Amino acid sequence: MARCTAPVRGHRTSSAAAECPACGSRYGGYRSSYSYSSPYSSSYGGGNSGGARSSSGSGGGSTKPRWSRPGSSVVYTPAEVRTLTPVRESFEKRVAQPDLRDVFLCHAWDDRNGAAKDLHDLLESLGVSVWFSEKDVLLGSPLLREIDKGLAKSKVGIVLVTPALLRRVQGEGIAEKELSALLARDLLVPIVHGTTFEALRDVSPLLGSRSGLNTAEDSMRNIAAKLAELVTPEEVG
Repeated sequence: MARCTAPVRGHRTSSAAAECPACGSRYGGYRSSYSYSSPYSSSYGGGNSGGARSSSGSGGGSTKPRWSRPGSSVVYTPAEVRTLTPVRESFEKRVAQPDLRDVFLCHAWDDRNGAAKDLHDLLESLGVSVWFSEKDVLLGSPLLREIDKGLAKSKVGIVLVTPALLRRVQGEGIAEKELSALLARDLLVPIVHGTTFEALRDVSPLLGSRSGLNTAEDSMRNIAAKLAELVTPEEVG
């Protein structure tokens, strides 16, 4: 029978106990089944940090606004939903008014055959009625008067912010007058294209203080899809 070494060597440490011929199997078994695990190891901390990343990703990832169509594949960031919600609420107050265009497109003259026309065509292909000066202002008509009528007869205003528009606003041209009218209501969505919100704030702090959509972060086609959902009335079941 093996003799315990505790009277001679002591069992103050688990290694000493494990080396005891009488107690080694018992202590050794305990030692082998137990291992110290830091609360920040892969089994705990790894799962937790992964969860944190997942939560963070969700917070900065995608969400659906309440007006999004059932089954829609259009993806929004939380910031975009916050930006568009006041515009949607203003739209809903005007949706019952007859003979209103869905969207008034404010743009620089230089963009009429470029980015502005591209956005107009995308919106129209999605069933959005757009007030667009290139087709709604007849030759010989007073431009400012036609713009006033277009603004009054549109549910939502979008302004295509390009380098050309920034130059027009600095020169206090037609675009600046359109913006003044649109800024008076919660009906304006800036769409930054080929420039930045920082550059916009340098030229128009009031317009630049508003959040909007940005073609540097999303395609023009996807932005048009978001605008189309924004001005789509909810179906009454």
